[in-house]
Formats: sequence, structure tokens, C-alpha cells
Amino acid sequence: MTSSQQLNLKRAEAALRDPRWQQVQARDRMADGQFYYSVRTTGVYCRPSCAARPARPENVVFHASIAEAEQAGFRACKRCKPDQTSHAVDHSARVTLACRLIEQDEQVPTLDVLAAKVGLSAFYFQRVFKAATGLTPRQYAVAHRSQRVRASLQRGNTVTDAIFDAGFGSSSRFYENADQLLGMSPTHFREGGADREIRFAVGQCSLGAVLVASSPVGFCAILLGDDPDALLRDLQDRFPKATLIGGDAAFETLVAQVVGLIEAPGRRALDLPLDVRGTAFQQRVWQALRDIPAGETASYGDVARRIGAPTSMRAVAQACGANALAVAIPCHRVVRSDGGLSGYRWGVERKRELLAREATA
Repeated sequence: MTSSQQLNLKRAEAALRDPRWQQVQARDRMADGQFYYSVRTTGVYCRPSCAARPARPENVVFHASIAEAEQAGFRACKRCKPDQTSHAVDHSARVTLACRLIEQDEQVPTLDVLAAKVGLSAFYFQRVFKAATGLTPRQYAVAHRSQRVRASLQRGNTVTDAIFDAGFGSSSRFYENADQLLGMSPTHFREGGADREIRFAVGQCSLGAVLVASSPVGFCAILLGDDPDALLRDLQDRFPKATLIGGDAAFETLVAQVVGLIEAPGRRALDLPLDVRGTAFQQRVWQALRDIPAGETASYGDVARRIGAPTSMRAVAQACGANALAVAIPCHRVVRSDGGLSGYRWGVERKRELLAREATA
């Protein structure tokens, strides 16, 4: 092997070891602005998302900034134009402006009004907004106002005052989806779940302690951990004024079904109703997770694309972290783009074990 070949081999090995190489290969738009790469054979530098023909690893050099790339003698790629504001950054600024307009307006601005204020056509603006947030502008407005209702009710305001203060034009519109938005009636939410009965039981499985709780609607919590007392405190924090009732023999049978699902997640299914509580976006993510077959995995980017929000990977990860129904809503099936195991609310080792059990089912 000649010295030139040995040098190219070392360069290729260095590039392949660098985690940025995978982002370049994936044309990861989320990496734009974080670094740049240049190609020795063409003399240009590019964004990670550049759609140009992939370069060979031995010809790639990574740079922390545009200045660094240009000081090394490379010029900007004419295709991805890394020295100009990217579409992603421009769109992000426009979406941020639209969100602030929605949050500050007493009434929900129409699509045409929002699009005009951010300088886009209504059709294109709707696509850009949904890609960034996972919601349409109207859905975002409803979610924002629902959050304001939550905050107002927690401060002790009346239900009527909370609804109108949040900008809902009529109480009927809010009440139509109140149970889905709050997980219970507005009055019960304001009272911290007072007079609402939550049945629960704490047991043991091969992954440690498991707490199972059910409301009159369905299972509202399946929590895993090492400390049963900590799991119970978590449940109490979720329903501070609800009446927590220890499960009877009939409930223990339901708990056994949950334990069976944990022990053999690829062979069993929980054919019982769930009391799923979350924002519109979270519920879309959680439904997408339930659609991932046992024994298979999906990346955060895959899930984001499936729900029509390809740039919302971080929001997808946050929704996975907010899931309170372990295994029933299988957030353990979501992995990094390189297949690695990222954080799991109940511990990465539990995630690894659940995936291993599904793979051998």
C-alpha cells in the first residue's frame, strides 16, 4: 500500500468514527448550523443536509463554523448555500412569530391573517407550521388555550372564568373536548381530582416494582421502578385530591394481565381501555407508538414523519418521556437514528430488556 493510500485510509477511518458522518449521510436538517463539512476533491463546504452527491469519507473534513471552513480554503456550495440563511432557520423564525401571535391574540387569528403576517401563502404556511410543531395553527391555538385553562383552574378560578380568560369564545366549544384535554371534567381538574376514585395496586415483576392504576375510564398509569413508595408518591402527585383505593381481588386480576404484558411484551396484548391524558400532539405520538409492531423499533425521526411533523423529533422525544403507561404505550420501541438506546423514563436497562424479550417472542 502506497503512502497516499495509507493516508486516505486513515482519513476515511477518522471520518467514519466521527458521529457527524452519520448526520451527513442522513442529510440531517437538525444538524444544520451545528457544523459544516468540506470536500477535498471539489473545494466546497456544505451544510449537513446538502442534497449533493455523497462524498467519499476520505475526502470529507468537518468544520465547527463557516469561518473555519473558509480559512481552510474552501468556498460555499452553490447548491445548499451554507453562507446564507437556511430555509429551516427562516421557517423556524416565521413559525415562532406565528406562535407568539396566536398566544397574544384574544381570538384565534385566521389562517389567512397569520400567513400574511409571516409573509407566506396560507397553503405553504400551514405546511411549514405543521412540519415544525406537529399541529395546525388552529390545533396549536386550542392547545395553548387549554394550557391556560389548566393554569387558571389550578389557581382556583371558577371554570367559567378560566374558559373565557383563556380565550375560548364559548364554554360549549371547550366542554366538547374537556375530558380529552384535561383527563377529567374541568371541575374535577380544578379540585385536583377530588371525588374521583383511582384504584391502584403495587406489585413485583422481573423488572422491579410495578404500580397499576385505573380510573373509571381505563388504565391511567402503569409505572415501573425500584421503590414502590416512590411509585405511589408519583401517583399521588398526579391526582393530589383524588381518592386512591387499594385494588380488590378483581383489580388484582387486571394487574396480573399488566404483569403478563411486561413479562412477555411480544406475545401478549393489553385489550383493556386506557385513560390517556395529554395534549393533542402527545396523543398523536402515543398512537403512533402503539402502531409500532412488537419486535420492531422506530427512530424519533420515523415517528415524527409518521405523524406528519418531520422536524419535531425533540417534541416526539418529550412526548415519549411524558408517557405514564409503560408497555401499554410502547415508548421503549423508540430508539436513536443509529439504533442506539436513548433515555427511557423507567431506565435504559429496562428498555433493553423489553426489546430483547420482544425480539425473541
